[in-house]
Amino acid sequence: MSPMSTVLATPPPPIISDAGDTQLVLAALAGIATVVLLIVLAKLHPFIALLLGSGVLGAVAFAAPLDIVTAFTTGFGTTMGTVGILIALGAMIGKLLADSGGSNTIVDAVISRVGPRRLPWAMALIAAILGLPLFFEIGVVLLVPVVILVARRVEVPVMRVGIPALAGLSVLHGLVPPHPGPLTAIANLQADLGRTLIFGLIVAVPTLIICGPVLAQLIERWVPVMAPVGAGGTPDATDEEGHAPVAEGVTRRPGFGAALLSIVLPVLLMLVRAIADLVINNPDDSTQKVFDFIGNPTVALLVAVLVAMFALGRGSGMSLARTQDSLGAGLPLVASILLIVAAGGGFKEVLVECGVANVISDAAEGSGLSILVLGWLVAVGVRLATGSATVATITASGIVSGAAAASSTNEVALLVLAIGCGSLFFSHVNDAGFWLVKEYFGLTVGQTIKSWSVMETAISVVGLAFVLLLNLVV
Repeated sequence: MSPMSTVLATPPPPIISDAGDTQLVLAALAGIATVVLLIVLAKLHPFIALLLGSGVLGAVAFAAPLDIVTAFTTGFGTTMGTVGILIALGAMIGKLLADSGGSNTIVDAVISRVGPRRLPWAMALIAAILGLPLFFEIGVVLLVPVVILVARRVEVPVMRVGIPALAGLSVLHGLVPPHPGPLTAIANLQADLGRTLIFGLIVAVPTLIICGPVLAQLIERWVPVMAPVGAGGTPDATDEEGHAPVAEGVTRRPGFGAALLSIVLPVLLMLVRAIADLVINNPDDSTQKVFDFIGNPTVALLVAVLVAMFALGRGSGMSLARTQDSLGAGLPLVASILLIVAAGGGFKEVLVECGVANVISDAAEGSGLSILVLGWLVAVGVRLATGSATVATITASGIVSGAAAASSTNEVALLVLAIGCGSLFFSHVNDAGFWLVKEYFGLTVGQTIKSWSVMETAISVVGLAFVLLLNLVV
């Protein structure tokens, strides 16, 4: 059990509702429907929608108003305390990476070593590397202008390099910690972080290959467009060489090794801890305790921030004050994400404390349906309705948390991945990412559906297939 799981492995909260099973199911549906309608039709911010949806859920479940408030604030605080810190630290690394020119260094190092035929694979690799510390929306803003200029410079259809880049960002966002979706699901399901990370990487690699460079060959035939001038924020967002602008005070570009280390260090520390847990397998062993500490997500990301301050900040010639300004500038970019994720944790807690999770658990045990498929289906439903992968992950993991209690450690880790795959299914017009991709690539709605939406659906289905295959051998 991971340190995060240990912290959250407290006795189950008392049930605050006396409603029967049918009423609880109606309450869950009413709460989810409220969130969906408020986001899709009323265009309310997801944070407000989740607040109001939690109130509707509790009211239909006949829970006392104060109990509803207490449950929500408990879930909000727990999620903010575990996942919120990680989101903030990751945003700091991502912003410093961009401001120092470290992202430009990585892009140039990879592209300079490949030819046009291998360019889609290079873009998938770049996106996967940059996608480790960056949230999807931030990754799109940083990477797409480069993709557009690369496609224009090499004179290839934009989808040939755009789909691999988007797939790299999306796969990492949905499946691999320290992204907020997987981390929140790990916390909700009390999954083992190390196993989830290892399994996530095993699933992510073949999924990215199939749904990135390979699928791009098909999609570029459906959407045979070249990179238009002005798309993706170009040329203003980048210079003539495709470099994103750097912060004031940068006098030199950081080296490739320094930039790469700042990005992959948190994952390396968590992987080392996971391997130590498997090899030593003794919680009382002093060596394992050391690895458990340095591999804790909060500690790993904090170490990465400190390393990035010198490797990227000072390494690019920025003063300490400029480096601190860059770190701080990363936080406003994720303020909305922080609130949505934490409110999703509050919504989940109301679900659990009203007894909905127990009802779903009992129904799943009698249905004969694989819990992995169940988690995927629930996440797909919420994703299609709300358009938010993060809301889908948080809601689905809360709904199936009761059913996961009787599962093995490996199966719970795979359940996190199955839910992550479901949360990516068919992005369409109610998803902010849909419009972000459409505008950045200069596509029509139909072209966006035939490219971006198809790619997201492929990632969801192919990823689930690999999760199910992995479940046969672990």
